[in-house]
Amino acid sequence: MSAAAPALTAIAAIEKSPGYWAGVMHRFRRDPVAMAALIIVLALVLMAIFAPFIAPADPYRSSMIRRLRPIGTPGFPLGTDELGRDMLSRLILGGRLSLLMGVTPVFIAFFIGSAIGITAGFVGGKVNTVLMRTIDVFFAFPSVLLAIALSGALGAGIFNGLLSLTIVFVPPIARIAESVTTAVRKIEYIEAARASGASAFRIVRIHVLGNVIGPIFVYATGLISVSLILASGLSFLGLGVKPPEPEWGLMLNTLRNAIYVQPWVAALPGLMIFITSISFNLLSDGLRSAMDIKA
Repeated sequence: MSAAAPALTAIAAIEKSPGYWAGVMHRFRRDPVAMAALIIVLALVLMAIFAPFIAPADPYRSSMIRRLRPIGTPGFPLGTDELGRDMLSRLILGGRLSLLMGVTPVFIAFFIGSAIGITAGFVGGKVNTVLMRTIDVFFAFPSVLLAIALSGALGAGIFNGLLSLTIVFVPPIARIAESVTTAVRKIEYIEAARASGASAFRIVRIHVLGNVIGPIFVYATGLISVSLILASGLSFLGLGVKPPEPEWGLMLNTLRNAIYVQPWVAALPGLMIFITSISFNLLSDGLRSAMDIKA
């Protein structure tokens, strides 16, 4: 018992106390930029959830008589698109598919990539070599070209687009997970846990996950903005969401010929993509600063 006591004491000293997370929340709340980004993200999520109830008109109802009305038209505050459909309603409902295509691939890739990276980093040796060399194959292709190639091979559609983007984001998340896990594995308290007789599963579950999930999660949050842009790009190229479903990237595609007639109306989907992506970026930066990962 006397030999195990110092090891258990060392492990307990490393564990993150509730005060750490309270400090994270305190630092995050004191960051006005991060809080503003969080409010915008929450507003966009609520808008997407309650889109059918807050959309002022039917986003699918077309009328060639009222096509390409300018911003400020009575009854159509943000104008109409090339088929006379209400732009405000389509932007509100389009947030559903845009956020779905942006968040879901990163969410799934977070779990898959974390599992691969943590396994490779903790086990090491030949397991690490096989897993990470396989992951390195995907880094040979730029993410944009890989997403386009996969979507082109699988075909257009929401499911195929989600699958393509998930495959694109697993490698970078796995790389980050492997890197932070390898660093944590070399710290003394892991050796202390092994000396105390803890199993590998218990060490990973209790001592490793708590120290690596934070950095991986923050990194994955930053990828959401990239996912939004890639998903919109796939829809713009006809490889993502299919008409007549409203989605910001697809709306940019269908309105591209109206850029000389109603440029402000045609730019609205791009503005929504920009606001959403920059908000997720700022939110990720705020989380990174609040968690003080570099320190």
